[in-house]
This record gives sequence, structure tokens and C-alpha cells, in this order.
Amino acid sequence: MTSPLSTVQIPRLGVDTRHAASPHGYDTGLFVLRVVLGLTMAAHGAQKLFGWFGGGGLAGTGKFFEMSGYPSGKTMALVAGASEMLGGLGLVLGLLTPLAAAAVVGTMINALAVKWGGGFFAPKGVEYELLLTAGAVALALAGPGRCAADRLLPVLRAHRLTHGVIALVLAVVAAGGVLLVRA
Repeated sequence: MTSPLSTVQIPRLGVDTRHAASPHGYDTGLFVLRVVLGLTMAAHGAQKLFGWFGGGGLAGTGKFFEMSGYPSGKTMALVAGASEMLGGLGLVLGLLTPLAAAAVVGTMINALAVKWGGGFFAPKGVEYELLLTAGAVALALAGPGRCAADRLLPVLRAHRLTHGVIALVLAVVAAGGVLLVRA
């Protein structure tokens, strides 16, 4: 096999094509991760925004935010709930995936900060929040796979690592800004 840029022979890596990675497998795995993570986050957002699924709604969640040191608890509950719901639904659809994942990451950074002193394991630890954050980071960097609405958008049709990195930097900066206003 020769490279199109030279006449130098490139040796095969000895990978039998029968055992080569399947793009369909990657796409299916990314789809499952997107849907499960996205629905989980959308449900958490619905708890904060509407009180669904046993949540506190804006009033109850706002009080929690105030007790956690955030000013304007109801506003913070609205921001967190909207970020979780819209980010989650974006992940489910594979729509604006880097930004949807960034919305989840930014919210989870704040959740990690609130729960940080409780150790690693649940119920007081950060294992759950860390897992959600890692899943969202993975989706931002890997992209949504081929079964996603992003395939219809010219800019995001072919996922680029730089899209994910830029979105994650934005998430960290926004989350840091929110943490700075926390008492």
C-alpha cells in the first residue's frame, strides 16, 4: 500500500479486516449514551423547572440553591433546569451536540462543587455527578455519531474535535463564572 503523498510503502498493521472496528458499533454506542444521558438530564431539568418526577420546581429548587450559597436561588434554578432540560434534549436528538454536552458539563461542574466534601460514593458522594460529567465530555469530544440531527447541519455534519474542545472550554468558563458568585 502506498501513501497518496509519496511512493513510500506503508506496512499494514496486521489487522485482519474481519476483526476491524465497525463504524456501526461506534454509532450505536454513541446513540445509546446520548439517549440515556440526555433523558436523565432532561428529567432532572424537569424536576427543577416544573416539579415533575418528585422535584421541587423553581420555588423548592431555588431554596436549595440559596441554602447552597447561590444568590437569586429561583433564577439559578431556572438556569440550571433549562441547561439540564435543553442540554439533555439536545443530546437525545443529537442536535448541536457539542453545545448540548457543554450545557450538561457546566451544570454538573456546579453540582460537583456543591457535593464535593461528601466523599466519592453515593448518597453524599460525587460518583453520580462525575459519571454524568464524564459522559457529556465524551460526547462533546467524540461527537454524536451518524444517527443524529447534527448530520443535517453543514457546520456540524462532520464532527470536529475542535468543536467539542471549544464547547467544553465555554462550559468551564461559564460554570466558573457561576461558581464565583456563590458565597
